[in-house]
Amino acid sequence: MPKNENLFSPWRGWCGRLTSRLVHRGWRAVQQAGAVTADRPGPYRFGRFGVGTRLAFPQGTIFGEPWIQLGDHCVIGQHVTLTAGMMPGVDLGADPVLRLGNGVVLGRGSHVIASRTVEFGDDVFCGPYVYVTSDNHSYDDPDQPIGRQWPRSAPVHIGSGSWLGAGAVILPGARLGRNVVVAAGAVVRGEVPDHAVVAGAPARIIRRWAPESGWQPPLRTPTPVPISEDTTVEQLLALAEQEQEQERARERGPEPGARTS
Repeated sequence: MPKNENLFSPWRGWCGRLTSRLVHRGWRAVQQAGAVTADRPGPYRFGRFGVGTRLAFPQGTIFGEPWIQLGDHCVIGQHVTLTAGMMPGVDLGADPVLRLGNGVVLGRGSHVIASRTVEFGDDVFCGPYVYVTSDNHSYDDPDQPIGRQWPRSAPVHIGSGSWLGAGAVILPGARLGRNVVVAAGAVVRGEVPDHAVVAGAPARIIRRWAPESGWQPPLRTPTPVPISEDTTVEQLLALAEQEQEQERARERGPEPGARTS
């Protein structure tokens, strides 16, 4: 006896594929429509919104926009929180509280919390889930819940050209110089000089650059060579294949009988 075949299975499979395509297409349309730009500010009224800047949808918590200034060509990822002031609806005066320079990138899920001045220089790149705040809980009174005690606050400055790795935390009072590298997961407080690499919790300097001696300790890998603007896709694919073959050769080790001297 032949087994009964489910005649609806092909139909259900086709419907499932169609539904998946429609859901993804619809979500892309929602993301496009919900993105915030200078021409399409949505419900937000920022103190400044630079040319070419874009806040991806969905946005995180945003309030105090009149005291938030965004530079030109900034990229703000999904679920990024930007707040000025302790709570919505508070008059913070005439001066901006949170300022992003031109070309700032905030990765997905990052938070920038500012009740005192928080300033990013130009071309600061942040990985996902970076946390920058001018406020920290205090615990002076042992009888009061920590969350109910007035926080300690101090301005924060992040110098132009810096790179904050994924999950980095920048605490109140931190002042990062120019072209500073903050390793993933580092917790930074205090002063960090120009051209320094910091890591750890609390963060400490693990490498610095000086004009007379270069990077100390020296970098372990050679400087990457930029790809020429006229490089074709085919050339990039061939280069990638060549690098993969070289990596496989290193993993295999020297051929039997090959001279090593």
